[in-house]
Amino acid sequence: MPASKPPSALIQPQLIVGLGNPGAKYDGTRHNIGFVVLDALARAWNIPMSENKKFQGWFGEGLVAGQHKVRLLKPTTYMNNSGQAIRAVLDWYKIPPEAVLVVYDDMDLPVGRLRLRLTGSAGGQNGMKSAIAHLGTQKFPRLRIGIGSKAGGRDAVSHVLGSFAPADKAIIVDVLDLAVGAVETALKQGVEKSMNLYNNRVIAPESLE
Repeated sequence: MPASKPPSALIQPQLIVGLGNPGAKYDGTRHNIGFVVLDALARAWNIPMSENKKFQGWFGEGLVAGQHKVRLLKPTTYMNNSGQAIRAVLDWYKIPPEAVLVVYDDMDLPVGRLRLRLTGSAGGQNGMKSAIAHLGTQKFPRLRIGIGSKAGGRDAVSHVLGSFAPADKAIIVDVLDLAVGAVETALKQGVEKSMNLYNNRVIAPESLE
């Protein structure tokens, strides 16, 4: 009988990157949801973040559940050059691209949904275009956070750089908890396990009485 194939190695992130734009004018915008998720992770895991010029962003590292070493990065290069900061951290710590998890906004997903994938194209997201260009591959995990599609005659730029509607803000609070759970599961049990558990979860607005 032929030898059975060994189980594939778990893909567990070593570096988690949240995409966004620096500066007060971008705080609270849909496009900065990657930054917001990273802040939630840092709070959940008690990882202090500080500005790091070498890595061109806000950076922190620590242990999750006392055993999983993780590094967090919020590039301050502006969205279109996010890949520069990611590359700097990878080169310094010798981290392979497949051990990077990038968190960013997605207009194709409604607010209240998230989608974890092992690979894929940038889908028109400029921060991901930069990440793929600097990593030289599409084969790295990503967590897309739904921000909903543009409404009416609004253009895409105005939509992503606008703030969440009040009803959506209430949902985002629960989405952050969901995102933290998804990333923590990816660290402990692998990205594929987390995909199975979280990709079909939906945070819906509370029904009006």
